[in-house]
Amino acid sequence: MNDDRYGQDALRPGWREVGRKVIPTHEALRDLVVEEVATGFCGAIVRLEKQIVTLEDRHGALRLFPLGSAFLIDGDPVRLVVPARAPQQRARTASGSLAMATTRARVARGSRIFVEGRHDAELVEKVWGADLRIEGVVVEYLEGVDNLEELLTEFKPGPGRKVGVLVDHLVPGSKESRIAEKVARGPHGRSVLVVGHPYVDVWQAVKPERLGMKDWPTIPRTVEWKHGICEHLGWPHEDQADIAGAWQRILGRVRSYADLEAAFLGRVEQLIDFATVD
Repeated sequence: MNDDRYGQDALRPGWREVGRKVIPTHEALRDLVVEEVATGFCGAIVRLEKQIVTLEDRHGALRLFPLGSAFLIDGDPVRLVVPARAPQQRARTASGSLAMATTRARVARGSRIFVEGRHDAELVEKVWGADLRIEGVVVEYLEGVDNLEELLTEFKPGPGRKVGVLVDHLVPGSKESRIAEKVARGPHGRSVLVVGHPYVDVWQAVKPERLGMKDWPTIPRTVEWKHGICEHLGWPHEDQADIAGAWQRILGRVRSYADLEAAFLGRVEQLIDFATVD
């Protein structure tokens, strides 16, 4: 009889793979959201080093896992692998500008950019710092827009000594808008540009998705805004050290201009142009 009830040689090469489901491979690219099967931990890939992938969940918690077949993407199993090397491209700064690897920082210009506070300055430095050093523009902070007129009197803006000012919550009818209008009409108006974003605080210039939120929450006027944000996120907010720590967590989520709102990006770029055009 020619009928073979048991098929071909059971010991032939590859017999163990017969009927086994093949798990597809997927490159472990930054920001790819995956779930680790054994623990159920779900997060975005933020680092890959020596076959170890670091995931960050929506609360900012970090976990390290070895690459392999223990992951899900949209519920489907995958085997994470080291990404193939892409063709080398010219590096860019966090602001999206082409990086100038061989260019030294320029001697500081006479012009300045002033921002309201330390958090504003740190955010501008993180995204535009490389560009500003090449252009020779120094960023300083006011510790509040109420000090602007006094600062301008001391600085003496003029040709080659322009002042660009970025303020928070520059909306019609606000105190900030009245100060900006007064400066524009004043003796230094031609050498000073005051612009602003509509946000209550520069924290809101960071896209809420970077913190696992759809939108920034509305905080009642009776609650200090930053404390209310920390409470909403479940972060400590008892003292100034807690607030400073919260800002560092937010700043740590910013990798480039793509993590910032367009209303903030446009105003900073406008000030840089103003300060660098003689």
